[in-house]
Amino acid sequence: MKVAKVRLFQELHKSFIYYRENNPFTPWHHHPEYELCLIKKGRGKRMVGDNIDRFENNDLVFIGSYTPHECLCDPEYYNHPDGFQGEGIVIQFVYDFLGEKFFKIPENSNLDKFILESSRGYVFYGNSKRRIISIMLEMEEMNDNERFFALLSIFRIFASTKEFKVLSSPAFSEPFWQDESGSMQKALKYILQNFQRNVKISDLLKITNMSNTSFYATFKQTYRMAFKDYLLSIRVGYACKLLTDASQNISGIAYESGFGNISNFNRQFKRIKGITPSQFQEQIKKISFGNMSSVEYNIYPS
Repeated sequence: MKVAKVRLFQELHKSFIYYRENNPFTPWHHHPEYELCLIKKGRGKRMVGDNIDRFENNDLVFIGSYTPHECLCDPEYYNHPDGFQGEGIVIQFVYDFLGEKFFKIPENSNLDKFILESSRGYVFYGNSKRRIISIMLEMEEMNDNERFFALLSIFRIFASTKEFKVLSSPAFSEPFWQDESGSMQKALKYILQNFQRNVKISDLLKITNMSNTSFYATFKQTYRMAFKDYLLSIRVGYACKLLTDASQNISGIAYESGFGNISNFNRQFKRIKGITPSQFQEQIKKISFGNMSSVEYNIYPS
């Protein structure tokens, strides 16, 4: 399954993109821009990285740079006498659209962390979701100057909100280390470089210079899950990445992802993803990606 590089047209006198989508949503693709996407009207299957889920009206996601994604509406939205019935609003920007230093100033440390860790994709909920949707809808009637300051209002929410769920697993996207000198960052780097082999806790204790008890407690506090669950999540996420290629067989993928046997792979995959590896692969096949190539093309506003 190839990922198309699809980019919206950006007018020269504008620093970011605000786009109203009334055409069929773009198939499996990625782009260098960060994207905030609101589904005003539509329901169907949403795929971000290795996460496959349903979406409904008012679904709101934020997707990192070059993270592959797609929202595929149910057939009823295509099979209508008046044409495609889905509708969305998309905001896109590149990391340095406000200058090289904007996200790096001390006051923006929380916002910078939020932006940089979005490679796994976020889906919003709660009051933060309602506030962001309200701003995005109001932006439809704004001029360019007003839209710019409205986007800064959204950034303000980004910087403080905890009302979002991370979508894809850690291994699907390229990892980013903000501070490679930290003990937990060193541990994470080691895990991501060695998860296909037997990761020994004794090696991690040497790398972090921690005791067994301290390491487990600190790891869980830092990454919000136990070490063993994190390692399994990475292996399953990497397996999902391989499963998108229909030419690879499941047993080979299991061993390449760090699992010692196929039965354990199937059991852990289903526990984490809710479906078996073969069911995941079938769902991928059912999503209509067409004969997409890796060439870049632009979508111009209608």
